[in-house]
Amino acid sequence: MQRNLALIILFIPGLIAAFGIKLMRDTLFNEFYPIFIYGSIQFIVGLILFAGGLVFLGGFIIYRDRKKRNQEKKTQS
Repeated sequence: MQRNLALIILFIPGLIAAFGIKLMRDTLFNEFYPIFIYGSIQFIVGLILFAGGLVFLGGFIIYRDRKKRNQEKKTQS
């Protein structure tokens, strides 16, 4: 159950980052969404979404590795 929850928690920021990449790609190929007034705004929003998703995934991995390393040190003592 915990692994499924962790997978879902990682899946959502992954989707957000993928949508950010799509927004940036669409800006470069002149495909604009009507929500965004200018292409530069669409690109910046895509960059923010991509960076936010990437930071969340990276932070999750770093947290898990540090937690695992601390548990290994306690078992060796």
